[in-house]
Formats: sequence, C-alpha cells, structure tokens
Amino acid sequence: MAEISFRQALNDTLREELKRDDNVFLMGEEIGVFEGSYKITAGLLKEFGARRVVDTPIAENGFIGMAVGSAMLGLRPVVEIMTFNFIALAMDEILNHAAKIHYMFGGQTPVPLVIRTPGGGGQQLSATHSQNLEVWFAHIPGLHVVAPSNPADAKGMLKTAIRNNNPVIFIEHLGLYNTRGSVPDGDYLVPFGKAKIAKEGTDLTIISYSRMAAMALDVARRLEQENKWSVEVVDLRSLRPLDKETIVNSVKKTGRAIVFEEDWRSYGIGAEIAATVQEEAFDYLDAPVKRVANVEVPLPYSKPLESAALTGAKQLLDAINELAPRRRR
Repeated sequence: MAEISFRQALNDTLREELKRDDNVFLMGEEIGVFEGSYKITAGLLKEFGARRVVDTPIAENGFIGMAVGSAMLGLRPVVEIMTFNFIALAMDEILNHAAKIHYMFGGQTPVPLVIRTPGGGGQQLSATHSQNLEVWFAHIPGLHVVAPSNPADAKGMLKTAIRNNNPVIFIEHLGLYNTRGSVPDGDYLVPFGKAKIAKEGTDLTIISYSRMAAMALDVARRLEQENKWSVEVVDLRSLRPLDKETIVNSVKKTGRAIVFEEDWRSYGIGAEIAATVQEEAFDYLDAPVKRVANVEVPLPYSKPLESAALTGAKQLLDAINELAPRRRR
C-alpha cells in the first residue's frame, strides 16, 4: 500500500485500465499533448498513442455525443470535461441520451461512459469556473454520480466507473488533487451506492462528500482530541445511488445530524439528505437536521470575498456548537 496523491491515484488508475481493456480510451480537451489542465493524463499519450488518448476540439456537446455513440457500439470512453462548469454545454447529450438510451432501447444498448470533471471553489477561478453542479445529475435516473474524498476511493471508484455499463459522472474536487493518502495495491474497486463511516462517534453525525468530507473528518478528529464531542463522519462517496441505510443508521445512533456540502443550500444534495433523515429517522432525532453550505451568490474572484462565500471548517464548527449535546459543552 503506497501513499500517493489524489492526482497520482487517478493517473495510475487510468493507466491500469487502459492496459487492462483495449476498449477503454480517453478523450477531452488538451488531455494528450498538453497532458490535461491538471495533469491527470500526464504521460498517457506517449504510452498509449493518439488512438487511445484523443485530443478534442473545444466542443463539449460534440465530443460527449461522440462518446455516447462509441459507448453504444461497445467501447468504453472516459471523457475529461476540463471544468465542471463547461458540462452545461453537453446537457442534452448527457441527460437526454446517455442517461436514457439503455432504458428507451429496452435494455439492448448499455452506455458504458465515464465523464470525469473537476469542480469546486477556493482557487480564485471566479463565478463561472468554481461551481459544484452535482445535484443536476444526481436528480436524473439512469446516471451514476460519485464524488470521492481521498486517493484510495479515487482509485477504487474510478475503476468501478470504467467497468460499469451505465454512464457515470465522476466528480473530482480541485482542492483534493494534491492531498495524499494510502492507496491499496492491485485491482482495488469501491462499490457504488455504499457510503463509508470515515470516523465513528456518538454525539452527532456529519454527512458529507468530496472535499467537505475530508474537512469534516479533520474537524471531527480535532474535537475528539480536545475531548469535546464524539462526532461520526459519513462520507457519502456515491450521490446516485445514495446509501440511505448508512445515513439513517448513523443518525439513529447519534440523534443529531449536520449535512455539510460545498454547494448552494437551496434544493441541493443536503436538502435530499435532510428529507431522508426526517422521513426515516424522525423519532430518533434530538434536534432538527442542520445544513451547512455556501452563501447563495455567484462565487467572487476576490480572495476575501471568495472565502466569505464558501463554507468551511469554521462554519461547520459553529453548527456543531449549536447542535452538540449540552452535557459536553
């Protein structure tokens, strides 16, 4: 088991899957000669050639449409959208074609397509390059949507995505690329629809995903070291399918829940989770479910304003202080 970065885990996994299956190929803007905007595909063009690592024009609707067609014919395209924000240009191809063809063709034509895309704020990339749009896709039957928070899950979930016969939106937070962690050797897979108890606790549950799950874990460990509260952290990992059982069982144990997401609060992933807890664990709650999310404004370029708009550890700690049991305050 090696300790590597999130970025390296993705690069290694793409290399392993290209070697394993000749039907796997990569496509996207500047992923070949330039090796990708964030260097996830570094070295792969040289190793596998232009037939397997395809540089595309700046035309998201065009190359996503090509990927859907190639998947229908038996290939396994892994597409990189340079930033989550650009995925809006390919919404028709994703929502009306990739997500629905298998169903509308009576199960005769699977669409084994992976769309990798980085998102998230905190990099001073301004309003149109800093969004988290995962709720758009988690709303759609026919898609899988996953958002790993650490290098091991990045490897295991990307392998699962590439081998899946359904279209997968694979979300990578920009703020995670340089984080490091232990990654299992060999053919390591992580199943979709199974959340992870990243840390056990008894006083309250934090439910999160992607970079906020990593941040929640840091906060929970710090609070336990300070002998304040015992906080359980549920890392969703998979947004669709959603592991409701793990969420509900954790809340039943602790009696309190915080949903922590780097997204706008209204109509988001957190709203769905809060509704799930209310429907399936209401009698176990000792306090209302709290949601911690971004301020509902387009994300500013100015660093002080960006920091003010983004949620983070301070906002999470404030919520914990409001919600935690009085006996340990």
